Amino acid sequence: MRVKLSNLPLYVLGVFLLLIVAYPLYFIVIASVSDPGMVLNGEVWLFPKKLNLTGYEELFKVDRIWVGYRNTIFYAIAGTAISMLVTVPAAYATSIRSLKIRRPVMLYFMFTMFFNGGLIPTYLIISQKLHMDNSIWVMIIPFCLNVYNMIIMRTFFESSLPQELWEAAQLDGCSHAYYLVRVVMPLSKAVLSVIVLYYVVGKWNEYFMALIYIRDDSLVPLQIVLRDILIQNEALSGAEMGAAGMEASKKANLIKYASIVVATLPMMILYPFLQKYFEKGVMIGAVKG
Repeated sequence: MRVKLSNLPLYVLGVFLLLIVAYPLYFIVIASVSDPGMVLNGEVWLFPKKLNLTGYEELFKVDRIWVGYRNTIFYAIAGTAISMLVTVPAAYATSIRSLKIRRPVMLYFMFTMFFNGGLIPTYLIISQKLHMDNSIWVMIIPFCLNVYNMIIMRTFFESSLPQELWEAAQLDGCSHAYYLVRVVMPLSKAVLSVIVLYYVVGKWNEYFMALIYIRDDSLVPLQIVLRDILIQNEALSGAEMGAAGMEASKKANLIKYASIVVATLPMMILYPFLQKYFEKGVMIGAVKG
């Protein structure tokens, strides 16, 4: 009983932190289906009031949103696949203790975390040298390697996979490539799931690359489509006067809340399937006693 009482502050703190994180998401959902006037007056805080689906109706009237969904799903899946194809071998190679150039290579990777060539030189390289601007490849190939994710995976390989495992595989004539595919990756499901989740969320939320490099409406991701819809509705509500302007402002707020739900719902659905591995993966590097 004493142990349970001693843990009570931790439980209270955990519930408090859960409410801080979860309530804003919950409020967005109930505000998106409530009367906009009651939301503005602060009357909606626990349950939706006067069910109103105008925001979703206006949002899904725009045909571009389906194009944006299709593009974002493709960018997230293809981009994550290519990023993992680059990240896993890079992390494994830099985790090999016998590799003499391991430290210089790691310094080279880490240098890019703090310094880069800047937006204009990068744009010139991608558009004039690589000819990837205004194409699907600009959302997938450039910056496909996240150094931070690679370091997390490298740390896992070094700390969780014993050297004796590689030595035993080497005695059986196993190459590094075969060892990586048949031994390392099956034992690294936790960290692989975490890194996949990081990449998918990053690719799903990416809009700056599209804003800079994509001009074709058929290639823009969902985030750009939602941004354009929000800007258009804000402009219309600002142009109206009096009661009409107030109604337009209320509708713009509904569309804003609905767009947040539409943009985040797929990631919220994906997370429970990876939660089991995510809990293991985030403990990488933790003190174990």
